[in-house]
Amino acid sequence: MKSHTNLWPRVTSFENLYGAFRRARLGKRSRPDVAAFELDLERRHLFELQRELVEETYRPGGYRSFVIYEPARRKISAAPFRDRVVHHALCAVVEPLFDRVFLPHSFANRIGRGTHRALARCQDLLRRHPYVLKADISRCFPSIDHEILGRLLTRRLRCPPTRRLIRLILASGAGILVEEYEMTWFPGDTLLSPLDRARGLPIGNLTSQFWANVYLHELDRFVVRELRHDAYIRYVDDVVLFGATKSELQHAREQIAAFLPRLRLTLHPRKTQVLPATAGLPFLGFSHTPGRMRLLRASVERFRRRLRRQAGAFAAGGLAASGLSASVRSWVAHASHGQTYRLRAQLLGALRVSRSA
Repeated sequence: MKSHTNLWPRVTSFENLYGAFRRARLGKRSRPDVAAFELDLERRHLFELQRELVEETYRPGGYRSFVIYEPARRKISAAPFRDRVVHHALCAVVEPLFDRVFLPHSFANRIGRGTHRALARCQDLLRRHPYVLKADISRCFPSIDHEILGRLLTRRLRCPPTRRLIRLILASGAGILVEEYEMTWFPGDTLLSPLDRARGLPIGNLTSQFWANVYLHELDRFVVRELRHDAYIRYVDDVVLFGATKSELQHAREQIAAFLPRLRLTLHPRKTQVLPATAGLPFLGFSHTPGRMRLLRASVERFRRRLRRQAGAFAAGGLAASGLSASVRSWVAHASHGQTYRLRAQLLGALRVSRSA
């Protein structure tokens, strides 16, 4: 594997930091912390950040955490804006070096792939295979082990200051999700050794999304190259495997369950099952059968609730028409990948009625 030894000048260049700032502020320019950073951008903030990085005096700030409940309960942790600029600057240089070796079976948080390509690939494979294994990794982000992740990153990155920055960002998130992790002992552990291991990636960091792909690339390689299952999709921690027989996929499930402890991960026992292709595979907000995708009821209800809130905010003058329109267009574009014409017409018709009332 080719290693990269002199990345730091690219990471810390003013051009890279300015581009990182522009990406970090997308959709957030009205927020006070973003506006304050932009107010004295070049003369103070970016040059100061660049100096701290070059002199290796930069230290990440604390996180602001909150809990969301849709589509499921998750603790989101937001880093200070200047730290998010650093995350973008680091990923802009480092992520392409890993992306070129990632397998095409991984779709999340990758340029040129994404949700809709994953949905299309799922439909293609579902038409050609009578059975499917739907697997879910239990508490994936809280469980990612810093020592293992560090080895996977530094195996390819030989640039000492880049390594140090990665260690700083990793350490800043250690313990953020400690209450979300269910203590698990793996082969070779003593009674107390799991307590000493740093783990967890803050959900909300750009680096966390990238590092999860680095971590789970090991699973991709195992499934595709060792088990020789090419009919495979991974989207973050959602894993879907297609096969000719139920027993073939049950065996694959056992092999994956035996492999994951190498990454100190486990399969979710309730959310991992082998299904007939015609049973309705839940994946990325849709229920899939061969040749047909329908939005999951929970996805529809979430949109209904959001639409009611936004329509109320628009009527009260708290949301601009452009904001409401952008949100609706985004959902319609996503929903239109399935057989949802009548559903879209019904929901949008209700919106027109409520806006004219």
